[in-house]
Amino acid sequence: MLNEDRIFLHVYGIRQCDSTRHALKFLDTRKVPHQFHDFREEGVDGALLKRWLESAHGEYLMNRRSTTWRGLSEKEKQAANDDPLPTLLAHPTLIKRPVITDGDVILEVGFSPSSLEDYI
Repeated sequence: MLNEDRIFLHVYGIRQCDSTRHALKFLDTRKVPHQFHDFREEGVDGALLKRWLESAHGEYLMNRRSTTWRGLSEKEKQAANDDPLPTLLAHPTLIKRPVITDGDVILEVGFSPSSLEDYI
């Protein structure tokens, strides 16, 4: 059931991403108000990304299983591990998707129906 205190969520991801599509369908089905932000079309805000990296969920933002990660050189991977912000800004497809927020609070990195159900 929708928590009435929750005005609406922001879903950040890439429209072609299966996990992002599943999350959007999940929210639509439950009539949870939300806004979608596509990294490919709209980019990612550096200040927002920095806040995410500093949050408790920050360590989960880098998707080291992605095709983009596998395409990076070892030097680029090391730089990303040392300071992920510049790499994530340059390659937003490295951000694990979706990132679901309520205001400035990250609720979910990736999509888990059971976890998200707890928030709504």
